[in-house]
Amino acid sequence: MATRRRTSETAPPASPKSGGRHAKHFHEELEALKQTMLAMGGLVEDQIRRVMRALLERDDVLAQEVIDRDQQVNAYDVEVDETCVSLLALHQPAAGDLRFITTAMKIVTDLERIGDQAVNIAQRVLELNREPQLKPYIDLPRMAEKAQHMVKESLDAFVARDTELARKVCAEDADVDALKEQLFRELLTFMMEDPKTIPRAIRLILISRFMERVADHATNIAEMVIYLVDAKMVRHTLA
Repeated sequence: MATRRRTSETAPPASPKSGGRHAKHFHEELEALKQTMLAMGGLVEDQIRRVMRALLERDDVLAQEVIDRDQQVNAYDVEVDETCVSLLALHQPAAGDLRFITTAMKIVTDLERIGDQAVNIAQRVLELNREPQLKPYIDLPRMAEKAQHMVKESLDAFVARDTELARKVCAEDADVDALKEQLFRELLTFMMEDPKTIPRAIRLILISRFMERVADHATNIAEMVIYLVDAKMVRHTLA
């Protein structure tokens, strides 16, 4: 199950351009938007967990479930986008609220792409399961655990508006990159020693790249949290 997050203490303020009952309604819409985003985030976290179980347990049924559930991720993406457009059009939000809404639109784009990476991995799992396992899976589960944790922490940072946690997520991306490179070198050795392993090794390399992209999207979310709080763009500037 996805981790539930407390959100009441970090609800975005109502737009200064709104007043009275209209302001209350605007505030409620922003809070509903946040809850939808967190539900979407919980779903994509679960997709990563499930697809790695499918890989480790060679479970075709679970891999197919991940593929099928992607339509739920896409539905959340559309819902958030439509809500954001409506809020922008109807309420003409002031600077802080405008930043929250535009940040939300960018964050859900990254969440949707994390869902796409889970589908990509699931498709490779179905292909791998038709052949004998090439090697024990050690680095891939470690990559997945790290990337999934980054997604969770980036969303926690969003809820708490915690730039320190967001910067921690950005720094952790290097760990996932290092695991990917380590796995690539190992699989390259397999392919050089036995060309018959090439198709399976390439699929594992692809899975590692998809997992690296999950971490990249988590980093994007963390960078948007910093923008939301500090009104400062840090994309491509954090190590």
